Amino acid sequence: MFSVMKANNIATADRFRMLCTQGFLAEEELHRAQEAAAARGVDLENILINEHNVPRRALLEALSEYYNRPSVEYDERLPVPPELLDGLDGGRLSLSLWFPVIRDGDTVIIAANNPQAPEVLREAREFIGAERYELRVALREDIRWFIQDFLHAKPGQLIGTIRTGLAYWRNTMAHWRTRLACYRTDMAKARTSLAFLRWGLGFIAISNYLMRNHKFSSIFYFYWAMTGAGLLLAVWGVYGYLKIRKSRMTPPGHYTLVEVTSATLSFLEDYHFIEGAGGPPSSGRTMLARLGDFLADYCTILYPSPASKERTHLVYERNVLAGQRTVAACYRTIYARARTGLSCIRSGVSFSTLGLGLMKYFGLSLLTAFDSILVIAGVLMIVDGILWYLPTRKEQSGIPRYPVPP
Repeated sequence: MFSVMKANNIATADRFRMLCTQGFLAEEELHRAQEAAAARGVDLENILINEHNVPRRALLEALSEYYNRPSVEYDERLPVPPELLDGLDGGRLSLSLWFPVIRDGDTVIIAANNPQAPEVLREAREFIGAERYELRVALREDIRWFIQDFLHAKPGQLIGTIRTGLAYWRNTMAHWRTRLACYRTDMAKARTSLAFLRWGLGFIAISNYLMRNHKFSSIFYFYWAMTGAGLLLAVWGVYGYLKIRKSRMTPPGHYTLVEVTSATLSFLEDYHFIEGAGGPPSSGRTMLARLGDFLADYCTILYPSPASKERTHLVYERNVLAGQRTVAACYRTIYARARTGLSCIRSGVSFSTLGLGLMKYFGLSLLTAFDSILVIAGVLMIVDGILWYLPTRKEQSGIPRYPVPP
């Protein structure tokens, strides 16, 4: 095998002379690369790409000009017809370095590293029945990827197609996580508006107290200015909060968040399952917590062979990790709703008790209207905060805990 590889490297060096004329490398560098490939028993193409930084496209153009044929590159999304794959011998294809990639009517297009090799056309006629054959040039590594990706699985279950489908689901989950981030931003804006509301009601309460005590009567107008400023801040805070409440980005309900998150994880149907990988489920499970525990049964890194299989299983792993991030993003959004609700409750309790305390301390008067504003606003904030918080309460005991990788 080593002698065959050495002879192939010596024979293929002439195919890349165009790289010297185009300035990608000097004659001496090509000669040294040829010697290194022959001495180490590796492909000359790999030496040129990895050690001399020659672009893959330049190598392909050099081969295309040398053989005067069009080129073809590896693409896992190529719709290779299953009938072209039936009966193919991956071992013989690896030695002859050819692979059928396209059927165009009665013509089969074949990618070959050496289209002039007689065994390529002979084996193509042996394995594939067609009226015409069109040979196109391809890099050795690309042909090996074609063989590994399309021949180690049954037709219809091709690895390239699987990776593309899993990439689609990663994009779907990323879109949903982005939307969840937008929801969390809206709720952060709502909490900021509530802070303005608290400042406004605080100004109203302070000015109310000072006016009732008749302190510093010479600046009595200043108390009314504080009251006006408090009303403006309170109105601004209420406006900002209601704007978030009624906008097109209104945060959806608790169960809607969980259901959509579950839908983005539906790719797990017919997925690879690792027995014994998941931890024991905790008590008091919610739907979102069960989703988190469910992902643990798929989360393990495998190191299969060949490299294309390893790459595919790592894609599976990336999807599982993306699923875990999606569940975690849903939890963060749910707890952002809880924080917003607790902010409402905290503000409501503070201002309702303050308003009641002022009415109790000073009794009824014309300024009791301001006390009533504090009490009514506080009660409304408490009710709204409870509506935000209660649906998320039961999720606190169901957070999944994934093993931390070393």
